[in-house]
Amino acid sequence: MFERKHEPLVSPKRFRRRFAGCLGLAAALVAVALGIGTIGYHWFADFGWVDALLNAAMILTGMGPVGTLTTTGAKLFATAYALFSGLVVLSIIVTVLSPLVHRLLHKFHLEDEDSKEQ
Repeated sequence: MFERKHEPLVSPKRFRRRFAGCLGLAAALVAVALGIGTIGYHWFADFGWVDALLNAAMILTGMGPVGTLTTTGAKLFATAYALFSGLVVLSIIVTVLSPLVHRLLHKFHLEDEDSKEQ
């Protein structure tokens, strides 16, 4: 997906396209995670769809639950979803930052090779 260390930097246009693809992938991860949480809260906690979406979004963003969980199944789901959400957030951060960090490190590597040649 990314250029190798001995290849030149890709053009800014191609880099923007690559970054947009990573943003799209991150948005898809958010949508899937929200879908899992919404369905889980609807099913296990017997929340309405809007309340289930609200709880899923609040957990996914690290804000904490909104509704009261009364059943053991709902509490176990909320525990698993909170752990899952932490991994999803880390995955999203890595997905969005990877092209930026790669380009930065690649540029430093190319500059280092240029200085060695002189």
